[in-house]
Amino acid sequence: MKRIHGIRKQTDNRFLNLYAQDITFRDGSKSEYYVASRRMSPQTLKSATHDNEPDGVIVCATHGDKLVLIRQYRYPIDGYVYELPAGAIDPGESIHQAAVREMLEETGLDFVPEGQTGAFYMSVGMTDESCVTVFGHCSGTPCTDRQEISEDIQVVLADKAECRRILDNEPLGLPCGYAIMRFLAS
Repeated sequence: MKRIHGIRKQTDNRFLNLYAQDITFRDGSKSEYYVASRRMSPQTLKSATHDNEPDGVIVCATHGDKLVLIRQYRYPIDGYVYELPAGAIDPGESIHQAAVREMLEETGLDFVPEGQTGAFYMSVGMTDESCVTVFGHCSGTPCTDRQEISEDIQVVLADKAECRRILDNEPLGLPCGYAIMRFLAS
C-alpha cells in the first residue's frame, strides 16, 4: 500500500523547510504528516527519492589527549548545549572537505580526517536529515573569529574528567553524548 500521496512545501528557507505530506495509515485512514528537511523541493525529499545522501557532517576529533567539543547556543531550547562541531555539506564539497571546513569555522582548529561512518538519520520522526560522522585529530589553537553571525559557539577541549562532568551535568546533543561515552571507554 502506498503511504504518501502528496507533498506540499510550507516554507521557503535556504537552510531548512517544512513539508506537509498527505499520508495513509496502515488501517487506511488519511492524515497529514509534517517533515522538516534541508531539501529544497518535494521531489528531492528522501521520502520521494528513497536515497540517503548525507546532508551534513559531524566531526569527532581529539586534540592531544582531549576531546574537541563545542558549547553552542540553540534557539529551540533557548540555551547552550554541548555538541560536536558539525554542519551542512556544501554543493560540490566532499565529506572530508566539509569536515575540515566546519572544524576550522567553528573552532579555529586544523582537522585531519582519519575515517568516517555511513550516513545516519538524525531524528527520523521529524526530519529526513542524515549526517556522516568523520573521525580524526586536530591541531592548533582554538579561536572563534570564523563563526557566522548566527553562531554563538564556545570551544571546549575536554579531558576525561571534564567529559564525565559534562555527561553527568550538562545538556548535550545525542551525537556528543555517544562521543563522550566512547572517549571515556578508550
